[in-house]
Amino acid sequence: MKITSYKAEIIYLIITLFVSLGGFWHLFLGKNANPEPHHFLHLLTSLLWLSLILIQLMYITKRKFSLHRKIGLSIFIVAPLMVATVAYLSVHSASRALATGQPDILIVQNVMITVELGLVIFLAFLLMKNRLIHGNLLLASSLFFLGIALFFALMGFVPQLKIEGPDTFYRFDIAASTAKIICAGIGLIFFIKNWKIGWPWILVPACFYLNDFINIKLYEYNKIQSLTEGVGSLSESMTFFITLIVFTLLLLMAWKINGRFERLNMSTSIKNY
Repeated sequence: MKITSYKAEIIYLIITLFVSLGGFWHLFLGKNANPEPHHFLHLLTSLLWLSLILIQLMYITKRKFSLHRKIGLSIFIVAPLMVATVAYLSVHSASRALATGQPDILIVQNVMITVELGLVIFLAFLLMKNRLIHGNLLLASSLFFLGIALFFALMGFVPQLKIEGPDTFYRFDIAASTAKIICAGIGLIFFIKNWKIGWPWILVPACFYLNDFINIKLYEYNKIQSLTEGVGSLSESMTFFITLIVFTLLLLMAWKINGRFERLNMSTSIKNY
């Protein structure tokens, strides 16, 4: 493997980190900034996840595989904490909407991205024997963060997309569509770059469009309010801790399954020898 093999991915991750900071900018440093503790936790876990992937990729590029594996063990802490935080924020968003008597317009994206992010990371560990697919799944998971960060960054920094009253609410859709198109374009580029094992880069952007389809159908059947009420009625703290525990167990299960396969293959190789 050449040292420059992952140059494009490293550049992409650095850009994603900066865009993520831009997405949080107005929440923490804007004119009416009023960040709450869970916002700090979300910022910390998001940046930790992206930084962790970037550091591991740099170690692989420099052929420091032992350091890569050691750093990778921290995923068992960072990943469950991150998914649990996203689940917490989904319940919090729905609860705030219920307090106003209105449905949460982001309820489908919030809930589905929580599930999809967890599934992509779990799948990465389940397919850990194939190191390239494992790496691509973890790398592609960053598109979830890029899409959300772009959505908020566009509304925060692009004057034509700023929300300035009820008559500008249509700009939500423009910002969301723009962010999804950019993520889909990036995903397509990395898929073409290595199409044999690049399917995770198509999978993640497809989730955004799947969520849109679900959202449209729920609106058609007037189920958005029901979903908001169901999610908003959950305990935020219990959602956080249950998600944390369940997802940690899932990752450990995937790790154990891979370990069992490795031992089985080693035993088979010894017998054949």
